[in-house]
Amino acid sequence: MRRTSLIVSILLLTLPLRVGTPQAQAQEIPHDYQQVLKIVGKSGDYKAKVLKVNIPRNDIQVNINGLGLPTPFGFGGWFAMTKGAGGDEVLMGDLVLLQEEVNPVMSALLDKGLEVTALHNHFFWETPRIYYMHVHGHGKATDLAERIKPALAMIATGKEQTAPNLAASPSAKTTLDTSAIAKIVGHEGEQSGAIYKITLGRDDLKIQEMGATINARMGLNTWAAFYGSNEDAAIAGDVAMLETEVNSILKALRSHGLEVVAIHHHMLGIQPQVIFLHYWGRGPADKLATGFKAALVELSKSGQQ
Repeated sequence: MRRTSLIVSILLLTLPLRVGTPQAQAQEIPHDYQQVLKIVGKSGDYKAKVLKVNIPRNDIQVNINGLGLPTPFGFGGWFAMTKGAGGDEVLMGDLVLLQEEVNPVMSALLDKGLEVTALHNHFFWETPRIYYMHVHGHGKATDLAERIKPALAMIATGKEQTAPNLAASPSAKTTLDTSAIAKIVGHEGEQSGAIYKITLGRDDLKIQEMGATINARMGLNTWAAFYGSNEDAAIAGDVAMLETEVNSILKALRSHGLEVVAIHHHMLGIQPQVIFLHYWGRGPADKLATGFKAALVELSKSGQQ
């Protein structure tokens, strides 16, 4: 029995995957991107030639089927910029909105010449109801910042804020055995308060726009977020797939008891077309991790064809 477990562990850790883990180190933020942060009044970081600005919804407390969940579990919006071959920027983002914010924010984006490329759910049974709006644009960095600023200013305004989201605090601890999760999945993750998140890029797809590489930090990624205890954990995440990979991933997730909550695109006009699948599950952490691993194995099989 011990020998069999050892063989299984070796196979899980050595199985080649089509996805890559982004390990880029933070770099000094270029001057024009520093100006972007000043314009929007937010912080960000610069890695892998991408400025990423986080827009977390710390103002709301989200519950799924009665389970209170911290912001890093999947309620953090963002936008990112990377420079194209001609010097203009490519902007992509994903804004987390309450349902009453959706259309005002959409109009603010469209009025400033930005594009809305998707609107959808990531969860079932959540309160309050949350929607995700994907935004896209081209232009100079500071101009794009000025164009997106009015929409950002409309998020979480005109409403009473809830009690502080204590579970999202950096000092929040987790009782999850994260090393065991990483061993099952075959990839290390990052701790954000009480959330353990594993993010994997799809660098194999080689997607570019205006000469700029669309990488994991621009939203082309697969991820899993874990919360809770070893005995009672929750998982949520996103799988970035080619059209030919969709149904094998669905079968892998469903056969391990994970619930599929959305299938959709995030970006328009890209080749190849990428489909994103959002999933959710609750149960023992090792079983949830095994379900996520099964999806990664299917991606690996597709890459070997």
